[in-house]
Amino acid sequence: MNKRPENVHARPGIAGSPRGTRRHRPVTPEQPAPRDLALEITERVSDGAFCDALVGDTLDRHSLDPRDAALMTRLAYGVQAWRGRLDWTLAPLCKRPLEELDSALREALRLGLLQLLFLDRVPPHAAVSTSVEMIKRRCGRGASGLINAILRRVLREGERALPDATDDPVAHLAIRFSHPEWIVRRWCEELGTEATRGLLAANQEAAATTLRICGDAPRETVLAQLESEGIHARAGRFAPRAIVLDSPLASLKGRANSLALVAQSEASQLVAALVGAQPGERIADLCAAPGGKTLILAEAVGESGLIFASDIVRGGIRRVATRGMRCVARADAARPPLRDADFDAVLVDAPCSGLGTLRGHPEIRWRRTPEDVTALAATQARILHGAAALVKPGGRLVYATCTLLAEENEAVVRAFRDRHREFTPLDAAKLLPRPANELADDQGCLRTSPGRDSLDGFFATTLTRRQS
Repeated sequence: MNKRPENVHARPGIAGSPRGTRRHRPVTPEQPAPRDLALEITERVSDGAFCDALVGDTLDRHSLDPRDAALMTRLAYGVQAWRGRLDWTLAPLCKRPLEELDSALREALRLGLLQLLFLDRVPPHAAVSTSVEMIKRRCGRGASGLINAILRRVLREGERALPDATDDPVAHLAIRFSHPEWIVRRWCEELGTEATRGLLAANQEAAATTLRICGDAPRETVLAQLESEGIHARAGRFAPRAIVLDSPLASLKGRANSLALVAQSEASQLVAALVGAQPGERIADLCAAPGGKTLILAEAVGESGLIFASDIVRGGIRRVATRGMRCVARADAARPPLRDADFDAVLVDAPCSGLGTLRGHPEIRWRRTPEDVTALAATQARILHGAAALVKPGGRLVYATCTLLAEENEAVVRAFRDRHREFTPLDAAKLLPRPANELADDQGCLRTSPGRDSLDGFFATTLTRRQS
């Protein structure tokens, strides 16, 4: 349940069709077939791995034709995003429950059906035949016969009818947009049905590949340099150092470091802005991994300031250290190894359900439960309580999550303020860069949403400690 790293590898839109998709080619040692690679990824994701990391690693290991890379990426992410709707159609066509099937067979069925239902530039016969041949190589003729029979039946009869929207609107939305019912029901209760519908639809689209310009190079200069090299990008809408990449991420190979670019979503960049870091300040970042916000804070405080970065995950804090942070420690944020009331600002980018990042991490929706959310809210409360002791009078405490559930957001902050009445909220609109003022709600909190802003779903608030 720890925070996931920034989504470094963008995925093409999974609801549409891959441009220039070609007919299946035989697998060769030099050129793996994109469907075989996608099958390998989806199997590993079903065992608990993360799709974005596997896609990125696969793209790094194989010099795929751009069209093959796009198809592989669409397939790998598409199965995660549309799994609920795919399984809705597949379940009554299989004699055994899907989860009891051999993993390669199950994932091949999902991949084949995904192509039939959602990738309209893949000819139906190619979707069937490539799926059959792929599983024949992996599992033999018996399994390939089963896939052939099921996919051809869908071709004849079409997709299974969705639940009736009038009789059960939650079930209808859950299947139509491929989300667990409990999440849909919770969002309908908190956001309303129409806002939830927009959010669910947005979650099925691709997140933009967003980068941050480190240092002080003007954004216009960096954009012009990229354009001169045939790399198409544009300015972010809300964060002043953000650029949105329109070219494939692979086009940046060898240039990201020289141009001082790091992968970081706009919403994440805005959370760091809420800290209001100033030159010379002392700031603690207690849930720092993977370190994107920590780096922003370090740039803001400069050489005269100090950033203390900690995280409970060993690999995570190692990654923060590789970003050039000098004062780092592996520690539980609920019990930070620091003396009290010594920091101008403390950032708690809390571990959360991550349900605001489903565009980039679609598999998360199938791994979370209501019990997880309750447990996370308790952890978040403990971390906030531990962080409060580090904020000096007049200092700032920023609490942030990448989820859209009230139980992890305003409910945690409300309980904290009931316990720590010396903290009062600041208006996010006055702390955010001007283009992002509109993202502050009427309670003075930062709220972003894929359905409204085309940003990942984040919540953040800044609290200040009353002077003694």
